[in-house]
Amino acid sequence: MTVPYSRFRLSHITLGCVMALAALPALAFSPAGQDIDYQTGDEEFEGYYVAANGDSKGSVLIVHDWDGLDDYERQRADMLAKQGYDAFAVDLYGTGNRPQSLENKQAATQRLYEDRERMRSLTQAGMEAALSEGMNSSSVILGYCFGGTVALEMARANSLDNIAGYASFHGGLDTPEGQSYDADIAPIFIAHGGGDQIVSLEDVATVSATLEEANVNYEVGIYSGAPHAFSVFGSDRYEEQADQRSWATFSAWLESRTD
Repeated sequence: MTVPYSRFRLSHITLGCVMALAALPALAFSPAGQDIDYQTGDEEFEGYYVAANGDSKGSVLIVHDWDGLDDYERQRADMLAKQGYDAFAVDLYGTGNRPQSLENKQAATQRLYEDRERMRSLTQAGMEAALSEGMNSSSVILGYCFGGTVALEMARANSLDNIAGYASFHGGLDTPEGQSYDADIAPIFIAHGGGDQIVSLEDVATVSATLEEANVNYEVGIYSGAPHAFSVFGSDRYEEQADQRSWATFSAWLESRTD
């Protein structure tokens, strides 16, 4: 089963992300890792890498929201490092490209929505950069909002080696026309807000039915009343209970994927 690709729908999803992030204040945060410069072709990118505390259990590749890699993804990476995972936040926009206006954010994401091959290749380039830094080769791909859409794109492509799972937090769930899920892909985790007005519960039911039909190992967590982008610290949509419960559930799922 596939759901037709809708440009309007994707723009609607990304609009919800910027509404959530517009109120995000500057947070006191001191990164434990380091920014990493890397290249693919003649393009330059800047990711963020932090090694696991102690022996690594595995690794997590984090895909940013539509405003690009910032301290939100760095903070999530540091949280994962404290739990024993190597973490690398990938950059899909390019060094210095951290769009601020609504129009620029829409343009940055739309370019990748319309060029799925580029979306996938840039994600793979980030993975290669992470591995060159010494990241554990058994990896989960985790994305937020736009990044969650990317994580599911990579699941459908199923083109990377040693992927232990894919995770989407309040991401887009549509399956583009012509794409599908295969039974042999790694397990999928989806965290979704029950009060999300951007990605509906009907969308959750549709992707669940799609994954069930394809015999994919998946888990969906729905958190009552939580709006779109509920896990973004400091935003006007942040829901502490939904964030903490979804992170605890994800952490247990991650542990099971990297045992």
